Amino acid sequence: MSDSASTRPRPELLAPAGSRESVRAAIENGADAVYFGLDCGFNARVRAANFHPDELPEVMAELHRRSVRGYVTLNTLAFSNELEEVEQLVRLATQAGVDALLVQDIGVARLAKAICPELPLHASTQMTLTSAECIEVARELGIERVVLARELSIREIADIRRQTDIPLEVFVHGALCVAYSGQCLTSESLGGRSANRGQCAQACRLPYELVCDGEDVDLGEMKYLLSPQDLAAYALIPDLIDAGVCSLKIEGRLKQPEYVANITKRYRDAIETAVNGGLVQLDAIAVQEMELSFSRGFSPGWLGGCDHKMLVPGLSSAKRGILLGQVTAVRGSRVEVELAAPISAGDGVVFEGDRVSNAEQGGRVFHVRQNGRANDSAIASGRVELEFGNGVLDFNALWPGQQLWKTDDPQLTKRLRQTFTGDRILRRVPLRLTVTAAVDQPLLIEGRAANGATCRVDSASPLEAARRHPLTEDVLREQLSRLGQTIFELTDLDTLISGEPMIPLSVLGSLRREMIKQLEATPAQRPMREAAEQSPLAEMRAAIADRVTRRSGATAGLFGSAISSGTSTARHVGSGTHPDAESASGTSLSVLCRNLPQLEAVLDAGISSVMADFADTRQYREAVTTSHERGAEILIATPRIQKPDEAPLFKALEKHGADGILVRNLAGLRYYSSRDIPVVADFSLNAANELTVEWLIDQGASRATASYDLNREQLLDLVAATPPDWLEVVIHQHMPMFHMEHCVFCAVLSPGTNKTNCGRPCDDHVVQLRDRVGMEHPLTADVGCRNTLFNATPQSAAEAVPALLRSGIRHFRIELLSDSPSEIAATIDLYRRLLAGEVTGQHVWKTLNATNRVGVTRGTLEASGTFPV
Repeated sequence: MSDSASTRPRPELLAPAGSRESVRAAIENGADAVYFGLDCGFNARVRAANFHPDELPEVMAELHRRSVRGYVTLNTLAFSNELEEVEQLVRLATQAGVDALLVQDIGVARLAKAICPELPLHASTQMTLTSAECIEVARELGIERVVLARELSIREIADIRRQTDIPLEVFVHGALCVAYSGQCLTSESLGGRSANRGQCAQACRLPYELVCDGEDVDLGEMKYLLSPQDLAAYALIPDLIDAGVCSLKIEGRLKQPEYVANITKRYRDAIETAVNGGLVQLDAIAVQEMELSFSRGFSPGWLGGCDHKMLVPGLSSAKRGILLGQVTAVRGSRVEVELAAPISAGDGVVFEGDRVSNAEQGGRVFHVRQNGRANDSAIASGRVELEFGNGVLDFNALWPGQQLWKTDDPQLTKRLRQTFTGDRILRRVPLRLTVTAAVDQPLLIEGRAANGATCRVDSASPLEAARRHPLTEDVLREQLSRLGQTIFELTDLDTLISGEPMIPLSVLGSLRREMIKQLEATPAQRPMREAAEQSPLAEMRAAIADRVTRRSGATAGLFGSAISSGTSTARHVGSGTHPDAESASGTSLSVLCRNLPQLEAVLDAGISSVMADFADTRQYREAVTTSHERGAEILIATPRIQKPDEAPLFKALEKHGADGILVRNLAGLRYYSSRDIPVVADFSLNAANELTVEWLIDQGASRATASYDLNREQLLDLVAATPPDWLEVVIHQHMPMFHMEHCVFCAVLSPGTNKTNCGRPCDDHVVQLRDRVGMEHPLTADVGCRNTLFNATPQSAAEAVPALLRSGIRHFRIELLSDSPSEIAATIDLYRRLLAGEVTGQHVWKTLNATNRVGVTRGTLEASGTFPV
């Protein structure tokens, strides 16, 4: 055992809480901290019970009384008309003594820091921070801890730790999203619900079929191509501590308190083993009990690196618990099973889907028989007959060889509930006492607990000299540690004994009772912070309004440079407009291309402002050359994700000589703006309110692309609160739904496990994923082998364009996907005519067979399919 292993620091264990019972479960089973959301929104788990804001002081008092920290999640995007409510919630959190806020939205982070600079901010995993470069930019927002993306390996985490001193928090257990958190637009695109607003519809758990080069691929039982197994990293805790992680986080605010109790206790024990230099191993029963609380199958996730086949086996997406065994015979209403795990009467089971519809069926076991006799106790092995209640199962749909799983164990549930219900105290608050005892002096007991509680008691009479049994430290420890059913536990005792005093045990008992009374009467210690008296939001908005006033009368080029009286005040490029259409009004129409043939078609259509987002970034040089030869200006796009070993790509893109960069992560924004290279901040930076937009502009962006989470009304609210030339609006696109570290190409079209051995089938095949309603969604891979699944149907904001033009927006974008040259020409022509006022928005989207929608969530004016203009 190495010295470092025997002296590991103890990381925080952070547990989820979707209810008050879950808070108690986390406390009693050893959590150091709990994170939870409020039921008024702005948290990434709106389907959890959550907590009313009025409960916040009481919840924080309960946590602090037990020496547990409480973190409140404000980790969704906030729209312009919601910032006042956010401000009030931050004030409430400050007053209630919340230990930290988890945030996603850049504007929310700015506002919270302005309201209370002392209130710690933790960057949620929704902020998509994947490198030290990204983290250093976030630090300037006042971020004090970062919840890293789940897609990072331990090696990458260690690399980040070596490059930043900001504390790092990592998920170690629970459900894995297949898409990068903060970058998933699937729920919105398919169902009008925003994952960035806490309303994930879990579309990744649905079945999909693979279409390759126009042909269906038979994948057998593999149907759940985007549903990862659950993360279970208990064995990796020593490596995570050695990598520099300060907090180990359990996912599960939507799960039951029994799950919180079970998983928290297992990780508490694993941490203590790791800190003491031991090897973390859980026996088979412990793992089975964890799986019974919730499991889609356990894996180390991405922590060991990418293994796409292991991460997504594709055979199921539902909670199944543990494999119970296999059907050997069906006899009337009895099912004979060869056991692989223990079974008892009352347990819940589910059989694998039938051979026709794949529908699963299950129920509770009524009787368990072995060798013809019913058994009341658990049976762990051999063959048994299971009996079920009348009408529970269709026995004709069962067959020999069919697998079944144990999904519920009432005895386990009962045992777990006992840890957090009733008056039983399992987790105690450490107490340190100092006792001073001297002949002819009163006995003095002074104490301080980890929760800040204090006591000071002394005997009414001075101590006499002992005749036979002088007072000893052992006697004091034994008597004063009798704290009964209090929350306190004597952990440290300092004694100062002079001479050989004695004290009757009855007196010592009375002093102990008074000591307990004082400790319990002490209010829980909480952080004392002050919120700003005046509204920082009002001041920040006034500053933006002043910038609007000072910029009035100026028009903007492609990179937002102010141009007034014929004098350019900064590097800029032209309008990128058609000479006969929108140029007269100063409107710019840019087109994003995915390959060189599309670029040629766009240039043939007369577009002079283009963007390139190519899978093969080596083709950017040719794209730049071609654009410049045709008199067009070009931006090239960065990937959405930048990991620790991928920073050199920024330099490689710089060398291509483009007119600017479409940046999609904070690291890219900092890299290019620090070199005075014009940049446009893309949608992935989630500009949903004016505070975020202003910050992106101040960081060097010429413009910010409006967030795809904004519907029409919300977009217009943002435009009203922001200088229009700060914004660019995408008005035609195939919505990028999933953006994933997981590679479907590798998982199903290659014998390999990751990009080092997959053979790059993405270079040779055109792939779509067909959903349950028959839509075939295109799948692509970028330069980092990350997959994006695009919506099969384009969407158009055409009907919102007149209102946007009236509001001053002048920068619009079309994003192509797999469009042919003829389709490109028709699309560009329609939007040019729309911007020139020659056709209606309805004509545009209907002609293009697009959905009529702004962003990913429908507004009230979008429900009918048309907008008043």
